[in-house]
Amino acid sequence: MNSVKNVLLGVTGGIAAYRAPELVRLLRKSGIGVRVAMTKNAELFVTPMTLETVSERKVWRAGWQEQENPLIHLTESNDYDLALIAPATANFIGKLAGGIADDLLSTLVLALACPVYVAPAMNPRMYSNRAVVDNLDILKKRGFIVIPPEDGETACGEVGEGRLPQLPKLVEIVRHGLGLKSDLEGVKIVVTAGRTEEPLDPVRYLSNRSSGKMGLAIAAAAQGRGAEVILIHGIMSKRIPENIKSMPVRTAREMYSAVSNAFAGCDALVMTAAVADYRPAEIAPNKIKKKEGRRTIELTENPDILASMGQKKTKQIVIGFAAETENAVNNGRKKLLEKNADLICVNDVSRLNIGFDSDFNELTFVTKQSVRQSGKLAKRILAEKVLDIFVELTSEVKRTATGGNE
Repeated sequence: MNSVKNVLLGVTGGIAAYRAPELVRLLRKSGIGVRVAMTKNAELFVTPMTLETVSERKVWRAGWQEQENPLIHLTESNDYDLALIAPATANFIGKLAGGIADDLLSTLVLALACPVYVAPAMNPRMYSNRAVVDNLDILKKRGFIVIPPEDGETACGEVGEGRLPQLPKLVEIVRHGLGLKSDLEGVKIVVTAGRTEEPLDPVRYLSNRSSGKMGLAIAAAAQGRGAEVILIHGIMSKRIPENIKSMPVRTAREMYSAVSNAFAGCDALVMTAAVADYRPAEIAPNKIKKKEGRRTIELTENPDILASMGQKKTKQIVIGFAAETENAVNNGRKKLLEKNADLICVNDVSRLNIGFDSDFNELTFVTKQSVRQSGKLAKRILAEKVLDIFVELTSEVKRTATGGNE
Protein backbone atom coordinates (compact mmCIF):
# COMPACT_ATOMS: atom_id res chain seq x y z
CA MET A 1 0.00 0.00 0.00
CA ASN A 2 1.28 3.42 -0.94
CA SER A 3 0.93 6.38 1.36
CA VAL A 4 2.25 9.88 0.96
CA LYS A 5 5.87 9.98 2.07
CA ASN A 6 7.83 12.84 3.56
CA VAL A 7 11.46 13.60 2.79
CA LEU A 8 13.88 15.88 4.58
CA LEU A 9 16.07 17.58 1.96
CA GLY A 10 19.32 18.95 3.36
CA VAL A 11 20.90 21.63 1.18
CA THR A 12 24.53 22.55 1.87
CA GLY A 13 26.76 25.32 0.52
CA GLY A 14 27.97 24.14 -2.87
CA ILE A 15 27.29 25.64 -6.28
CA ALA A 16 24.89 22.76 -7.04
CA ALA A 17 22.58 24.19 -4.36
CA TYR A 18 21.06 26.35 -7.10
CA ARG A 19 19.39 23.17 -8.38
CA ALA A 20 17.59 22.55 -5.09
CA PRO A 21 14.34 24.37 -6.03
CA GLU A 22 13.93 22.22 -9.14
CA LEU A 23 14.71 19.08 -7.12
CA VAL A 24 11.98 20.06 -4.64
CA ARG A 25 9.55 20.65 -7.49
CA LEU A 26 10.27 17.24 -9.05
CA LEU A 27 9.96 15.42 -5.73
CA ARG A 28 6.61 17.08 -5.06
CA LYS A 29 5.44 16.36 -8.59
CA SER A 30 6.23 12.74 -7.80
CA GLY A 31 3.83 12.90 -4.87
CA ILE A 32 6.42 13.30 -2.12
CA GLY A 33 6.20 15.86 0.69
CA VAL A 34 9.43 17.83 1.15
CA ARG A 35 10.84 19.79 4.07
CA VAL A 36 14.07 21.70 3.37
CA ALA A 37 16.80 22.33 5.94
CA MET A 38 19.67 24.58 4.86
CA THR A 39 23.15 25.34 6.08
CA LYS A 40 24.21 28.97 6.40
CA ASN A 41 26.46 28.75 3.34
CA ALA A 42 23.67 27.24 1.24
CA GLU A 43 21.86 30.56 1.57
CA LEU A 44 24.66 32.14 -0.49
CA PHE A 45 23.44 30.14 -3.49
CA VAL A 46 19.67 29.93 -3.04
CA THR A 47 17.29 31.85 -0.81
CA PRO A 48 15.10 30.23 1.86
CA MET A 49 12.10 32.08 0.41
CA THR A 50 12.57 30.35 -2.94
CA LEU A 51 12.62 26.94 -1.30
CA GLU A 52 9.67 27.78 0.93
CA THR A 53 7.69 28.78 -2.15
CA VAL A 54 8.32 25.55 -4.06
CA SER A 55 7.99 23.26 -1.02
CA GLU A 56 5.02 25.12 0.52
CA ARG A 57 6.62 24.51 3.91
CA LYS A 58 8.75 26.65 6.20
CA VAL A 59 12.43 26.17 5.52
CA TRP A 60 14.60 25.31 8.50
CA ARG A 61 17.65 27.56 8.56
CA ALA A 62 20.99 26.95 10.23
CA GLY A 63 20.83 29.14 13.32
CA TRP A 64 19.01 28.11 16.47
CA GLN A 65 17.79 31.67 16.84
CA GLU A 66 15.77 31.09 13.65
CA GLN A 67 13.76 28.29 15.28
CA GLU A 68 10.58 28.73 17.28
CA ASN A 69 11.22 25.42 19.05
CA PRO A 70 14.75 24.84 20.45
CA LEU A 71 14.06 21.08 20.48
CA ILE A 72 12.98 20.97 16.85
CA HIS A 73 15.74 18.48 15.99
CA LEU A 74 14.12 16.01 18.39
CA THR A 75 10.42 16.75 18.02
CA GLU A 76 10.52 16.74 14.20
CA SER A 77 13.10 14.06 13.47
CA ASN A 78 10.59 11.19 13.50
CA ASP A 79 8.37 12.75 10.84
CA TYR A 80 10.44 11.71 7.82
CA ASP A 81 10.63 8.52 5.82
CA LEU A 82 13.94 9.40 4.19
CA ALA A 83 16.54 12.18 4.28
CA LEU A 84 18.56 13.34 1.29
CA ILE A 85 21.58 15.64 1.57
CA ALA A 86 21.95 17.18 -1.91
CA PRO A 87 24.31 18.69 -2.61
CA ALA A 88 26.60 17.37 0.14
CA THR A 89 29.80 19.40 0.34
CA ALA A 90 33.17 18.05 1.49
CA ASN A 91 32.78 20.15 4.63
CA PHE A 92 29.38 18.73 5.53
CA ILE A 93 30.49 15.16 4.76
CA GLY A 94 33.41 15.69 7.16
CA LYS A 95 31.05 16.97 9.85
CA LEU A 96 28.80 13.91 9.45
CA ALA A 97 31.78 11.57 9.64
CA GLY A 98 33.04 13.32 12.77
CA GLY A 99 29.63 13.43 14.43
CA ILE A 100 29.76 17.22 14.60
CA ALA A 101 26.42 18.91 15.27
CA ASP A 102 26.94 22.68 15.14
CA ASP A 103 23.83 23.77 13.20
CA LEU A 104 20.27 22.58 12.76
CA LEU A 105 20.85 20.31 9.74
CA SER A 106 23.83 18.45 11.20
CA THR A 107 21.97 18.08 14.51
CA LEU A 108 18.86 16.81 12.73
CA VAL A 109 20.86 14.13 10.91
CA LEU A 110 22.16 12.78 14.23
CA ALA A 111 18.60 12.52 15.54
CA LEU A 112 16.98 10.99 12.43
CA ALA A 113 15.63 7.44 12.58
CA CYS A 114 15.07 7.18 8.81
CA PRO A 115 17.57 6.23 6.07
CA VAL A 116 19.92 9.06 5.10
CA TYR A 117 21.10 9.45 1.49
CA VAL A 118 24.13 11.60 0.75
CA ALA A 119 24.79 13.03 -2.73
CA PRO A 120 28.31 14.51 -2.85
CA ALA A 121 28.91 17.36 -5.30
CA MET A 122 32.24 19.16 -5.55
CA ASN A 123 35.38 19.73 -7.60
CA PRO A 124 36.80 16.40 -8.92
CA ARG A 125 40.12 16.88 -7.09
CA MET A 126 38.28 17.51 -3.84
CA TYR A 127 36.10 14.44 -4.37
CA SER A 128 39.16 12.23 -4.87
CA ASN A 129 41.00 13.70 -1.88
CA ARG A 130 41.89 10.99 0.63
CA ALA A 131 40.10 12.81 3.45
CA VAL A 132 36.82 12.93 1.51
CA VAL A 133 37.19 9.31 0.38
CA ASP A 134 37.81 8.15 3.96
CA ASN A 135 34.90 10.20 5.31
CA LEU A 136 32.53 8.72 2.74
CA ASP A 137 33.75 5.23 3.68
CA ILE A 138 32.96 6.02 7.31
CA LEU A 139 29.45 7.12 6.38
CA LYS A 140 28.87 3.95 4.35
CA LYS A 141 29.98 1.78 7.27
CA ARG A 142 27.50 3.62 9.50
CA GLY A 143 24.60 2.90 7.16
CA PHE A 144 24.43 6.10 5.13
CA ILE A 145 23.59 5.55 1.45
CA VAL A 146 26.09 7.45 -0.68
CA ILE A 147 24.92 8.38 -4.19
CA PRO A 148 28.03 8.61 -6.42
CA PRO A 149 28.41 11.88 -8.34
CA GLU A 150 28.42 11.92 -12.13
CA ASP A 151 31.45 12.29 -14.38
CA GLY A 152 31.56 15.44 -16.48
CA GLU A 153 32.39 19.12 -16.53
CA THR A 154 31.89 20.81 -13.17
CA ALA A 155 31.07 24.44 -12.43
CA CYS A 156 34.76 25.29 -12.07
CA GLY A 157 35.46 24.04 -15.60
CA GLU A 158 37.32 20.88 -14.60
CA VAL A 159 36.23 17.50 -15.90
CA GLY A 160 35.84 14.43 -13.70
CA GLU A 161 33.70 12.89 -10.99
CA GLY A 162 31.97 15.50 -8.87
CA ARG A 163 28.77 16.62 -10.60
CA LEU A 164 25.48 16.26 -8.75
CA PRO A 165 23.51 13.48 -10.50
CA GLN A 166 20.73 14.48 -12.86
CA LEU A 167 17.68 15.44 -10.83
CA PRO A 168 15.29 12.82 -12.32
CA LYS A 169 17.84 10.19 -11.30
CA LEU A 170 17.88 11.54 -7.74
CA VAL A 171 14.08 11.49 -7.67
CA GLU A 172 14.04 7.89 -8.88
CA ILE A 173 16.58 6.89 -6.22
CA VAL A 174 14.44 8.55 -3.55
CA ARG A 175 11.26 6.89 -4.84
CA HIS A 176 12.98 3.51 -4.80
CA GLY A 177 14.23 4.15 -1.27
CA LEU A 178 10.70 5.02 -0.17
CA GLY A 179 9.23 1.94 -1.83
CA LEU A 180 6.85 4.06 -3.90
CA LYS A 181 4.91 2.58 -6.77
CA SER A 182 5.19 3.65 -10.38
CA ASP A 183 2.29 1.48 -11.48
CA LEU A 184 0.35 4.19 -13.31
CA GLU A 185 2.98 5.18 -15.85
CA GLY A 186 1.39 5.64 -19.26
CA VAL A 187 -2.08 5.99 -17.71
CA LYS A 188 -4.14 9.14 -18.29
CA ILE A 189 -6.55 10.04 -15.50
CA VAL A 190 -9.14 12.82 -15.40
CA VAL A 191 -10.04 13.91 -11.87
CA THR A 192 -12.81 16.32 -10.96
CA ALA A 193 -12.77 18.18 -7.67
CA GLY A 194 -14.30 21.05 -5.74
CA ARG A 195 -17.80 22.44 -5.88
CA THR A 196 -19.75 24.01 -8.68
CA GLU A 197 -21.64 27.29 -8.34
CA GLU A 198 -24.93 28.06 -10.08
CA PRO A 199 -25.62 31.82 -10.43
CA LEU A 200 -28.96 33.14 -9.20
CA ASP A 201 -28.20 36.77 -9.91
CA PRO A 202 -24.95 38.76 -10.34
CA VAL A 203 -24.03 38.38 -6.64
CA ARG A 204 -25.73 35.17 -5.43
CA TYR A 205 -25.35 31.54 -6.33
CA LEU A 206 -26.38 28.02 -5.25
CA SER A 207 -23.55 25.76 -4.10
CA ASN A 208 -22.44 23.32 -1.40
CA ARG A 209 -19.73 22.76 1.22
CA SER A 210 -17.24 20.64 -0.71
CA SER A 211 -13.59 21.69 -0.18
CA GLY A 212 -12.04 19.77 -3.07
CA LYS A 213 -9.39 18.20 -0.81
CA MET A 214 -10.25 14.61 -1.75
CA GLY A 215 -9.96 15.26 -5.48
CA LEU A 216 -6.71 17.14 -5.04
CA ALA A 217 -5.30 14.25 -3.00
CA ILE A 218 -6.23 11.78 -5.73
CA ALA A 219 -4.72 13.96 -8.45
CA ALA A 220 -1.45 14.31 -6.52
CA ALA A 221 -1.30 10.60 -5.67
CA ALA A 222 -1.98 9.55 -9.26
CA GLN A 223 0.69 11.89 -10.56
CA GLY A 224 3.08 10.56 -7.94
CA ARG A 225 2.51 7.04 -9.25
CA GLY A 226 3.38 8.08 -12.80
CA ALA A 227 -0.01 8.94 -14.31
CA GLU A 228 -0.73 11.85 -16.59
CA VAL A 229 -3.37 13.80 -14.69
CA ILE A 230 -5.87 16.46 -15.69
CA LEU A 231 -7.65 18.06 -12.73
CA ILE A 232 -10.95 19.68 -13.74
CA HIS A 233 -12.06 21.66 -10.74
CA GLY A 234 -14.71 23.98 -9.43
CA ILE A 235 -14.20 26.19 -6.40
CA MET A 236 -11.47 24.84 -4.10
CA SER A 237 -10.53 25.67 -0.52
CA LYS A 238 -6.89 24.78 -1.12
CA ARG A 239 -4.44 26.15 -3.67
CA ILE A 240 -3.61 23.76 -6.49
CA PRO A 241 0.15 23.09 -6.85
CA GLU A 242 1.62 24.39 -10.09
CA ASN A 243 2.89 20.94 -11.04
CA ILE A 244 -0.65 19.57 -11.45
CA LYS A 245 -2.27 20.27 -14.81
CA SER A 246 -5.61 21.85 -13.99
CA MET A 247 -8.65 23.34 -15.70
CA PRO A 248 -10.92 25.64 -13.67
CA VAL A 249 -14.68 25.70 -14.26
CA ARG A 250 -17.55 27.25 -12.34
CA THR A 251 -20.89 25.70 -13.23
CA ALA A 252 -22.08 22.13 -13.69
CA ARG A 253 -22.54 22.68 -17.41
CA GLU A 254 -18.99 24.01 -17.73
CA MET A 255 -17.69 20.94 -15.90
CA TYR A 256 -19.78 18.67 -18.12
CA SER A 257 -18.26 20.24 -21.22
CA ALA A 258 -14.68 20.01 -19.90
CA VAL A 259 -15.07 16.38 -18.80
CA SER A 260 -16.72 15.40 -22.11
CA ASN A 261 -13.82 16.86 -24.06
CA ALA A 262 -11.19 15.06 -21.96
CA PHE A 263 -13.01 11.74 -21.51
CA ALA A 264 -12.38 10.07 -24.86
CA GLY A 265 -8.60 10.17 -24.46
CA CYS A 266 -8.39 9.06 -20.83
CA ASP A 267 -8.09 5.69 -19.12
CA ALA A 268 -10.00 6.66 -16.00
CA LEU A 269 -12.38 9.30 -14.73
CA VAL A 270 -12.51 9.97 -11.00
CA MET A 271 -15.50 12.19 -10.17
CA THR A 272 -14.95 13.61 -6.69
CA ALA A 273 -16.45 17.01 -7.54
CA ALA A 274 -19.65 18.01 -5.77
CA VAL A 275 -21.67 18.96 -8.83
CA ALA A 276 -24.96 20.80 -8.36
CA ASP A 277 -27.91 18.63 -9.37
CA TYR A 278 -30.02 21.69 -10.16
CA ARG A 279 -29.57 25.30 -11.27
CA PRO A 280 -31.92 28.27 -11.31
CA ALA A 281 -34.15 28.13 -14.39
CA GLU A 282 -33.45 31.81 -14.94
CA ILE A 283 -30.56 34.05 -13.87
CA ALA A 284 -31.70 37.51 -12.84
CA PRO A 285 -29.81 40.20 -14.76
CA ASN A 286 -29.69 42.41 -11.66
CA LYS A 287 -29.42 41.76 -7.94
CA ILE A 288 -32.70 40.42 -6.59
CA LYS A 289 -34.06 42.88 -4.06
CA LYS A 290 -35.45 41.81 -0.72
CA LYS A 291 -39.22 41.95 -0.36
CA GLU A 292 -41.77 40.72 2.12
CA GLY A 293 -43.29 37.27 1.79
CA ARG A 294 -42.03 34.09 0.26
CA ARG A 295 -40.01 33.98 -2.89
CA THR A 296 -39.97 30.93 -5.13
CA ILE A 297 -36.95 29.95 -7.18
CA GLU A 298 -37.67 27.59 -10.06
CA LEU A 299 -34.92 25.04 -10.61
CA THR A 300 -33.99 23.01 -13.65
CA GLU A 301 -31.90 19.86 -13.75
CA ASN A 302 -28.20 19.93 -14.58
CA PRO A 303 -26.58 17.29 -16.80
CA ASP A 304 -25.55 14.13 -14.91
CA ILE A 305 -21.85 13.98 -15.73
CA LEU A 306 -21.14 10.63 -14.10
CA ALA A 307 -24.09 8.87 -15.77
CA SER A 308 -23.30 10.43 -19.14
CA MET A 309 -19.67 9.30 -19.06
CA GLY A 310 -20.76 5.89 -17.78
CA GLN A 311 -22.85 5.45 -20.90
CA LYS A 312 -20.06 6.71 -23.18
CA LYS A 313 -17.24 4.65 -21.70
CA THR A 314 -15.39 2.13 -23.83
CA LYS A 315 -12.07 1.24 -22.21
CA GLN A 316 -12.33 3.75 -19.37
CA ILE A 317 -12.74 2.95 -15.69
CA VAL A 318 -15.35 5.30 -14.21
CA ILE A 319 -15.15 6.10 -10.50
CA GLY A 320 -17.75 8.19 -8.70
CA PHE A 321 -18.17 9.62 -5.21
CA ALA A 322 -21.49 9.70 -3.39
CA ALA A 323 -22.23 11.92 -0.41
CA GLU A 324 -24.85 10.14 1.69
CA THR A 325 -26.38 10.52 5.14
CA GLU A 326 -27.78 6.96 5.45
CA ASN A 327 -27.78 3.49 3.85
CA ALA A 328 -24.29 3.89 2.40
CA VAL A 329 -24.01 0.40 0.89
CA ASN A 330 -27.50 0.25 -0.66
CA ASN A 331 -27.25 3.77 -2.04
CA GLY A 332 -23.76 3.04 -3.34
CA ARG A 333 -24.93 -0.12 -5.16
CA LYS A 334 -27.89 1.75 -6.63
CA LYS A 335 -25.68 4.54 -7.91
CA LEU A 336 -23.15 2.06 -9.31
CA LEU A 337 -25.84 0.48 -11.48
CA GLU A 338 -27.67 3.67 -12.42
CA LYS A 339 -24.50 5.46 -13.49
CA ASN A 340 -22.85 2.40 -15.08
CA ALA A 341 -19.80 3.12 -12.96
CA ASP A 342 -17.05 0.71 -11.95
CA LEU A 343 -16.51 2.00 -8.41
CA ILE A 344 -18.56 4.21 -6.12
CA CYS A 345 -16.89 5.70 -3.05
CA VAL A 346 -19.57 6.55 -0.50
CA ASN A 347 -18.88 9.01 2.30
CA ASP A 348 -21.18 9.83 5.21
CA VAL A 349 -21.54 13.61 5.15
CA SER A 350 -23.67 13.63 8.30
CA ARG A 351 -20.56 13.17 10.45
CA LEU A 352 -19.00 16.39 11.70
CA ASN A 353 -15.42 15.17 12.25
CA ILE A 354 -14.78 13.92 8.70
CA GLY A 355 -15.73 14.79 5.15
CA PHE A 356 -16.39 18.43 4.33
CA ASP A 357 -13.26 20.59 4.65
CA SER A 358 -11.56 17.95 6.81
CA ASP A 359 -8.24 16.25 6.07
CA PHE A 360 -9.88 12.94 7.04
CA ASN A 361 -12.70 10.85 5.68
CA GLU A 362 -14.18 7.36 5.86
CA LEU A 363 -15.27 5.70 2.65
CA THR A 364 -17.29 2.66 1.64
CA PHE A 365 -15.91 1.29 -1.63
CA VAL A 366 -18.64 -0.37 -3.71
CA THR A 367 -17.87 -2.35 -6.87
CA LYS A 368 -19.85 -5.04 -8.66
CA GLN A 369 -17.70 -7.65 -6.92
CA SER A 370 -17.23 -6.30 -3.41
CA VAL A 371 -17.98 -3.80 -0.64
CA ARG A 372 -15.10 -2.58 1.52
CA GLN A 373 -14.87 -0.17 4.44
CA SER A 374 -11.83 2.06 4.72
CA GLY A 375 -12.12 3.18 8.31
CA LYS A 376 -11.26 6.78 9.20
CA LEU A 377 -8.09 7.75 7.32
CA ALA A 378 -6.33 10.82 6.03
CA LYS A 379 -7.58 11.78 2.58
CA ARG A 380 -4.08 11.39 1.15
CA ILE A 381 -4.13 7.72 2.21
CA LEU A 382 -7.68 7.22 0.97
CA ALA A 383 -6.51 8.57 -2.38
CA GLU A 384 -4.00 5.75 -2.60
CA LYS A 385 -6.70 3.20 -1.73
CA VAL A 386 -8.90 4.51 -4.56
CA LEU A 387 -5.99 4.17 -6.99
CA ASP A 388 -5.19 0.66 -5.73
CA ILE A 389 -8.77 -0.39 -6.52
CA PHE A 390 -8.46 1.25 -9.95
CA VAL A 391 -5.39 -0.91 -10.62
CA GLU A 392 -7.37 -4.00 -9.54
CA LEU A 393 -10.27 -3.08 -11.82
CA THR A 394 -7.92 -2.49 -14.75
CA SER A 395 -6.32 -5.90 -14.22
CA GLU A 396 -9.76 -7.51 -14.08
CA VAL A 397 -10.73 -5.87 -17.39
CA LYS A 398 -7.53 -7.18 -18.99
CA ARG A 399 -8.13 -10.70 -17.67
CA THR A 400 -11.68 -10.66 -19.00
CA ALA A 401 -10.52 -9.40 -22.40
CA THR A 402 -7.95 -12.19 -22.69
CA GLY A 403 -10.23 -14.91 -21.36
CA GLY A 404 -8.18 -15.21 -18.17
CA ASN A 405 -5.02 -16.07 -20.13
CA GLU A 406 -3.11 -12.89 -19.52
